[in-house]
Amino acid sequence: MIEIIQDGHPTLRLKAKVVPIKDIQTENIKHILKDMRKALNSQDDGVAIAAPQINSSLRIFMISGKVFSHRSSHDGTHELEKDITCINPVITKMSRDKKLVAEGCLSVRPFYGHVRRATRASIEAYDEDGKKFLLEGTGLLAQIFQHEIDHLDGILFIDKAKNVHESTPEEEFK
Repeated sequence: MIEIIQDGHPTLRLKAKVVPIKDIQTENIKHILKDMRKALNSQDDGVAIAAPQINSSLRIFMISGKVFSHRSSHDGTHELEKDITCINPVITKMSRDKKLVAEGCLSVRPFYGHVRRATRASIEAYDEDGKKFLLEGTGLLAQIFQHEIDHLDGILFIDKAKNVHESTPEEEFK
């Protein structure tokens, strides 16, 4: 199993390095993406993970396909969306409208708190093939963009949160 490092580990407080575009399809980056996917999929309550959380200080985060609704295929069955990889992500737009939202983190177990986040956000990033894309999100997706880019800047949600307390995912998101 891939270790998800916890608060107190120095890598979580570093500003992550930009991935050179020419390096995106290298074996090293493919290996990091594979490890991120394994670590994320090992956590039932995980919706996203940043490379620093697996002790790799690079500007990469991955959003779990479970964040997106199940879609129906042509034969009526449901399939999960694929995970979305965001390399060198940059927030391009954020709404002025902000909301206090419950938040936790795979690297700050078992704590939760409330963080003021923009309700809408857009990012520009590169995918696993080195193609640039734009992704817009509201609600949870906008929150994920902000939380994960904070990780890439060495910021943990507890640095911004109010009412930080021990809890479980079931208690927080019921």
